[in-house]
Amino acid sequence: MARAAVPAVVPAVGGCAYLALLLALDRYATYPEQLALGVLTFVVLGAALTRVPAERRAQALAVVAFATIGEVTGSLAWGVYSYRLHNLPLFVPPAHGLVYLTGLSVALALRQHTRMLVTTAAVAAAAWGVLGLTVLPRRDVAGAVGVPLLLVFLWRGRNRAVYAGVFLVVASLELYGTAIGTWHWARELPGLGVPDGNPPSGVASGYVWFDVMALLTAPVALRLLTKRRASRTRREGEQPLSSTTPA
Repeated sequence: MARAAVPAVVPAVGGCAYLALLLALDRYATYPEQLALGVLTFVVLGAALTRVPAERRAQALAVVAFATIGEVTGSLAWGVYSYRLHNLPLFVPPAHGLVYLTGLSVALALRQHTRMLVTTAAVAAAAWGVLGLTVLPRRDVAGAVGVPLLLVFLWRGRNRAVYAGVFLVVASLELYGTAIGTWHWARELPGLGVPDGNPPSGVASGYVWFDVMALLTAPVALRLLTKRRASRTRREGEQPLSSTTPA
C-alpha cells in the first residue's frame, strides 16, 4: 500500500463505474454482444494491471483463476446461481480481477481510516445476515452461514482492509446485479434444501477465500517465475562463444 490515498480514489471510482456499466449492458446484450463485453473487459483488466506492482498483478490474476473455478463449480456444475443466458459470460473471469483491484483501491483510498472501513464492512455483513434470517422476503440461511467466516477474516486477517474493501464492492455489485436481473440465486441450495437469499448475505465470504488464496499463492508464483528467469539468463550467459577459424 505504497501509493497515496488520493490517487487511489480514481481507480476505485473508475472500477465501480465500469463494473456497474458492464452489468447494465449485459442485462440486454445478445450472446455475440456478451462476447464483445468479455473481450473489452479482458482489455480493461490488462490495462489496469499495467498500473500496479508485479505482486498486485500476480494477486489479481490468481483471483481470476480461483474465482473462475468457483464460478464453474457454483454456477454451471451445482446451479447455486445462474446468469441470464444460463452460461458463464466471458466477462466474468476478468471482472473478478477488476473487483479485486477495485476493492484494493478502496482500501488504499481509505487507508487513513482503516478501522472505520473494517467496522463498516463488519456491521453491514452482520446486519445483512440477521435481516436475512428475520425480515427479508427470502429466508437466507445459507448466506448467514458465511457471515461469521467473513467476520473472522475482518477481525483477525492480516489484510482485513483489503477484505473490507472487496466486501463493499461485492455487496454493491451483488445487490445491483440481482436487482436488474443479470443473474439470480436459487431459492435453495440444490441437493441440500437450505434456503438461500438473492443475493445471499454471506456471498462476500467466497470472495474473501479467493483473496486469501491469491495473497498466499501470488508470492510463491512470483518467486518461482523469478528463479526460472534467473536460471534461463544464467544458462544463456554460460553458453560458449562459437569458435571461429582464422583466415
